[in-house]
Amino acid sequence: MISFLLIAAGLSFLVLGGNLLLKSAVSISLRLSIPKVVVGMTVVSFATSLPELVVSVKAALAGSPSIALGNVVGSNIANLGLVLGVTLLFGSMHVKRSFYVTDWPVMIVASLLLWFFLWNDSMLRLSEGILFLMLLIGFLWYLLKVQKPAVEDEQPEDDELLSPIKSMAYLAIGVAGLWLGSEWLVKGAIDLAQTFGVSDRVIGITVVSVGTSIPELAASVIAMLKKEKAISLGNLVGSNIFNIFSVLGITAIIHPIEVTDTKFLSNDVIFMVGFALLVLPLVLISKSRTLNYKQGIALLAAYVFFVYTVI
Repeated sequence: MISFLLIAAGLSFLVLGGNLLLKSAVSISLRLSIPKVVVGMTVVSFATSLPELVVSVKAALAGSPSIALGNVVGSNIANLGLVLGVTLLFGSMHVKRSFYVTDWPVMIVASLLLWFFLWNDSMLRLSEGILFLMLLIGFLWYLLKVQKPAVEDEQPEDDELLSPIKSMAYLAIGVAGLWLGSEWLVKGAIDLAQTFGVSDRVIGITVVSVGTSIPELAASVIAMLKKEKAISLGNLVGSNIFNIFSVLGITAIIHPIEVTDTKFLSNDVIFMVGFALLVLPLVLISKSRTLNYKQGIALLAAYVFFVYTVI
């Protein structure tokens, strides 16, 4: 009974946190004249990646590297298969030029680097964690210094300019809601999963990863319903990049991450790279370069197939 209450409370806090975080991000983009796609790739992405960071660091320090690694790999798969798939059921999403020039290539590089490091010696070490953080800093510098002037931004009529104090308050409360909600949701879900004797890898790659991806789902669906589509797409792509470069980078610096289950390399990481690659052809098959419910259904079907291979 307690597990179900934790899951319900966690979901409620995640939805509330996602809504407040979105309001803050939109207001920040208006006040600083920053394109929403850049805000989505930085402020929103980092805030919604906090649950993955907290869970991965705690799992690594507790001696559960399978949960730490499965959390990030599973979250990246869930972001593109589950979250993007569900989000597209609520409306279409036009893909801007920055997706092809920067966002997608960086996500592919991050995914392939992670696969290579793990395949090389089944370990993510301190030096590789430092490299991930350096690449993240370079990526953020490029976004803010180079890409910012080139991004054409749409300004929906219902944008709300909040006061600086209110924006920061919404940001802080939103992040806290996402953090607490994820903690409660993951704890409740893990308790239920362990009742059925499920392995750490399966728990990490499914239950924990979906739980920590709920913030992305909440933020993206809310963004889609409010016509903030630039933030929705930037949030998902940015979260995958942040999950690898930031979450695994910081975790590996604090404690090396060792692959203890070979199925990570033979199945899970390959699916992660596959989903990252799949997004581009799904965009290119549309003459208008727009993702819609058809691509959403395809992504959801692919995600269901992935879950089937795991369990």
